[in-house]
Formats: sequence, structure tokens, C-alpha cells
Amino acid sequence: MPAYHSTFLAEDSNSRNVGNLAILPIKTKFKGPSLPSMSEYDIIDEVLDLFRANTFFKNFEIKGPADRTLIYGILYVSQCLNQLNLTTPRQEAVRILTNLSLDNFAIPGEIGFPLNSLYQPPRDKNEAIFLRQYLAQFRQELASRLIGTLYGGDPSKPSKYWLAFSRKKFMNKSL
Repeated sequence: MPAYHSTFLAEDSNSRNVGNLAILPIKTKFKGPSLPSMSEYDIIDEVLDLFRANTFFKNFEIKGPADRTLIYGILYVSQCLNQLNLTTPRQEAVRILTNLSLDNFAIPGEIGFPLNSLYQPPRDKNEAIFLRQYLAQFRQELASRLIGTLYGGDPSKPSKYWLAFSRKKFMNKSL
């Protein structure tokens, strides 16, 4: 059974790419360079929908730049889940994940980025700044929606069905 790919692959020709990562519109309340999404379903929703199914795969055939954005999102969700445990209350999780999303992080082409073999670096300094701003906005929105998903039923503890995936490594990689 093959892994699930991004539904935004068809939009790759319309979206901006930095390196070979798609810069897709996001429904967000956070400041950043992303264009606002006109549809109800965006790349953040897709990352959350496909995370649990795709984490079982060690191999993933990349079909376009939108898949690279999906991979980054899945690896970031995994990193977020690794920061939490079953006793973390919602307020503490908000603090932890907000700090994680704002922490300094590596982008493609930098030494600390774990997927440099799959991602092309930005062409110049302006593209690198744009990509860092987009990924910061992407990470903030993804962390915010992940909190809503994890604590949907009970604000005192996260869903054990989501935290069970913190031990899985998608493509044997982590951010």
C-alpha cells in the first residue's frame, strides 16, 4: 500500500516554490508571508489528516513540491508530539508548542536541516528569509491546530490516540 500524497500536487503549477518546497496558502491568524487560503481545506488540515496514516511509512515517493511541504509538516507534528506526554495540561502544551514553533530552526540548505538530500536550498538570501518566515508561520498555525486536535475532548490531558504516534518516525527522520 503506498503512502498518501498531497492533494495540492495539482496546484503546484500555481503555487510559488522556494527551492523545491511549495509555498501553499494557509488559513491562519498568524502574521507571515503566506497567502490566505480561499478554501476550507488547506495544507495544515491535510498534514493533520494524513499524519497518523503516513507515519507508518519508511519510504515516501515525492511527486512534487506540495509533497515536500507535507513531509515537513508531518515531521514537525512528530516533533511537537515528542515534547508532550499524557499528563501535560492544555495551557502547558500551548506554552511548549508556541516556544517550539518560534525557536530557531534550520531551513533547507543549512547544516542542521535533516532532509538536505531531498530539499533544494533557496537561491538567494531573500528567498531564504522568505522561506524562514513562511515556515515560522506554518509551524505556528500547525501547532495551534494540533493543540485543538489533541485537547478537543478534555483540556486536562491530550488524546492518547495521538500521543501513541510520538514513538513513530516517518521516513526514519526527525526535525
